[in-house]
Amino acid sequence: MSDRATRNQPTGKKPAPRPLPVWGERALAVAFWLVVWQLAAQAISSRIILVGPAEVAARLVELAQAGEFWGAVGLSLARIAVGFMLAVVVGVALAAAAGRWRAVHTLAAPLVGAVKAAPVASFVILVLIWVPSRRLSIIISFLMAMPIVYTNVLEGIDQTDPALLEMADVFGVRGWRRVTTIYASEVAPYLRAGVSLAVGLSWKSGIAAEVIGLPDPSIGINLYNAKVYLDTPDLFAWTLAIVLLSVVIEAALRRALAWAQARWEARA
Repeated sequence: MSDRATRNQPTGKKPAPRPLPVWGERALAVAFWLVVWQLAAQAISSRIILVGPAEVAARLVELAQAGEFWGAVGLSLARIAVGFMLAVVVGVALAAAAGRWRAVHTLAAPLVGAVKAAPVASFVILVLIWVPSRRLSIIISFLMAMPIVYTNVLEGIDQTDPALLEMADVFGVRGWRRVTTIYASEVAPYLRAGVSLAVGLSWKSGIAAEVIGLPDPSIGINLYNAKVYLDTPDLFAWTLAIVLLSVVIEAALRRALAWAQARWEARA
């Protein structure tokens, strides 16, 4: 019997089941917890304590049909986006300075460490003494995101291949050309990781600042009002909106960063 015939004969073993794709596994996990949530709501049977996912989704759709909803979402997004973009710019610039001058690194270390260690509530209360409530989420989102960007970019600078820097010295590559040809590609993965981590923290801390500062209109003041009036469906609906917006923002930012890095590497 030929080798081909032997290979074509059935072996009696069942083929291994094909694994689910990643999105399928995530969908099943989400469906599982939605079922658990619905069963818990039915078991408690109290709308003040817990409402089911179907009622929350229906309430979110109802809220989304009102212009006030999008006004609050838009202003919250704008404020937090300003703070986050400032954090990226300042974090990258400070990390570049710290990588270049040891004195900057030494002076920045305790300040960045203190900001990372202090709880968000403490900063919210302190900053609220100094700035109006409408600017509070800008400052808080900046303070929470900047240390993460700074730390990651500085790590990327420190981990840059010394051989590349020596080669740049040999060929006289300095200044901005040195940054674009060596540091940009070496630091880019660290910057992407830092920005991906910082955007979620910036979003959550900005909303928390709004809950305390109560700028009107904003997502935070709607969360606060829902809590005061024991409007649990509204509370869950606004929380669901925050989660969905966070997922969309992080996914869009990751794609944008990946696209920008690919374009930069293609130019290089």
